Amino acid sequence: MSPYFKGYFFACLGTLAMSNVYIFSKAALLEVGLIQFGFYWYGMAIIWNLLYALPKKNYKTIRLLNKKSIEVLIIIGFIELIAAISFFEAINRAENPATLSFLTNLTPLFVTLLGFVILQESFNKVGIIGIILTLLGAFIISFRGNHSFSDLLLPGTGLIILSSFFVAIGIITAKKNIKNFDPGILAINRILFLFTFFFILLISTGTTLAVSHKALFYIALGSLLGPFLTALSQYSALQYIEASRTSLVQSTKGIFVLIGSFIYLGMFPMIHQIAGGILSIIGVVIIITGKSSEI
Repeated sequence: MSPYFKGYFFACLGTLAMSNVYIFSKAALLEVGLIQFGFYWYGMAIIWNLLYALPKKNYKTIRLLNKKSIEVLIIIGFIELIAAISFFEAINRAENPATLSFLTNLTPLFVTLLGFVILQESFNKVGIIGIILTLLGAFIISFRGNHSFSDLLLPGTGLIILSSFFVAIGIITAKKNIKNFDPGILAINRILFLFTFFFILLISTGTTLAVSHKALFYIALGSLLGPFLTALSQYSALQYIEASRTSLVQSTKGIFVLIGSFIYLGMFPMIHQIAGGILSIIGVVIIITGKSSEI
């Protein structure tokens, strides 16, 4: 297979997996608190990653890490920590995860801008149109129209924007250093940071470990698709294609989340939110295609 085919394959796989994360994380958070959720979610993710890494003996590459590589892993770990906590708190507050999935189309916008500044990836005037459409689409999605300014936007909007920005920083940082790491190492690094954080919270707050079987099922399935398959696929895609192109594929996840939310949670966004989501996808497409055109 050509490198581009591999890149887009992993990007598509990661997109499908991430789409289900919105559904199952929301279903789990309806059953348990955020601290319990994070502890079990990333605890199970460690198991999935070890089952993948041990047969392939990926752990041996840890011995090859130098001081600079370890420093990069620590930086990526803290970036992913902020991104993940903001993301799941936004999911916890949101009425419908489908609306947030469209809002995360701001990530390709941030990736493109950061890629231009940090990685010297190409960018030109056409991308400005895409940026405007993406921002307009994000506003339409999150707009509630209430008279009070504090109720103007949907719950979780600010947190998902914060998460999208730090996800973009993480993608750019990983892309800049991807040749130095196996994707499995990057994935397990992210999970260990997050599991350690939620473990400390669990102990310090005295939160109980008792959760329902239904919650454990949602968490087990979601953690397999999210912290394991999504992270592994995303980092693998970055080995073959540009960060911005990976984000372009991922911008379509809102469509799959919309369908999943309706099937599993009985939730469906309003017409203007769907229109805003489509507009944001169009904006992302223009941003990415504008990078390669010459004006």
